[in-house]
Amino acid sequence: MHPQPAHTHTHGAQQPSASAHRPAWTAERIRALGTVTTVPTAAAIFGLSRSVAYDLIKTGTFPLPVLRFGRRYRIPVTAILTALHMPTEPDPPTT
Repeated sequence: MHPQPAHTHTHGAQQPSASAHRPAWTAERIRALGTVTTVPTAAAIFGLSRSVAYDLIKTGTFPLPVLRFGRRYRIPVTAILTALHMPTEPDPPTT
């Protein structure tokens, strides 16, 4: 017989979510994606699951322009920045 490990579960205490370990989506980080990004990345930026994002695209209700290339979808990065009221251009360097 093997001893059972002691459980240290405290009721009501919340475990850190997976998102607590991801860096925040800043304008600089979003711009670094390039001119377009994938649906899963756009979904993550808006806090949506991948499946919800694809469902919204299929019903024509995704809140951003969606580019379709065959079976692939891409989301313009400037549209993401605009929707989030973030600057589309980086700040000019200070001298």
